[in-house]
Amino acid sequence: MKIALLGATGQTGQYLVKQALEQGHTVTAIVRNPAKLTVNHDNLKVVTADIFSADSLKTHFKEQDVVMSCLGFPASFFSGVTGYTMSMAAVVSAMREARVSRVITMTSWYTEPNSGTQSSYVIRFLLLPMIRNVLNNMFEMENFLKKTEGINWTVVRPPGLKNLPATADEFLTHEGYFVPSNSSQAPNSAVGRGDVARFMLSLLNSNAWVKQGVAITTK
Repeated sequence: MKIALLGATGQTGQYLVKQALEQGHTVTAIVRNPAKLTVNHDNLKVVTADIFSADSLKTHFKEQDVVMSCLGFPASFFSGVTGYTMSMAAVVSAMREARVSRVITMTSWYTEPNSGTQSSYVIRFLLLPMIRNVLNNMFEMENFLKKTEGINWTVVRPPGLKNLPATADEFLTHEGYFVPSNSSQAPNSAVGRGDVARFMLSLLNSNAWVKQGVAITTK
């Protein structure tokens, strides 16, 4: 497939680029700083664009099969986080103009404000408050996609991320904001970035999770 990828120079994005090329896909990596992407491949095109501008993005979306996003924006203690909603509004507008209907994007567990009540003490009272403004903006972006017509979106929600390559581990999935424990399997609270990329790419050949958010981890 032809993939337009946002966030290709990030840690998860770099795994996604590598795996996509290994699988035979053609990747257009839309970046701010091409020097940060050191991969060279005949099926890789690296371009620069403003991720907050539909006019800047639409040229690179033309004739693509899917838009994938691993964009991340840091927490801020002094102002709200708006990057997720602003970039996705531009992405959707550009997709419409370029006539691309499929987008797969990454957020996180616990984006819904009340979804962390069953998490551990450390996560609930220390980690989540520190990143709540990031999670809130992710949640706003998810709700924006839910209200968007004509776009076949999927939101992939991983837990904590480890900078590790893909494994062959089985995925645990749940249509919700985290993967709950059950009597026989306690889900991992962190997952390798390579496995997140592996799951996102697996959606290209499946109709599973279209117009849904899916929490993932590995066994």
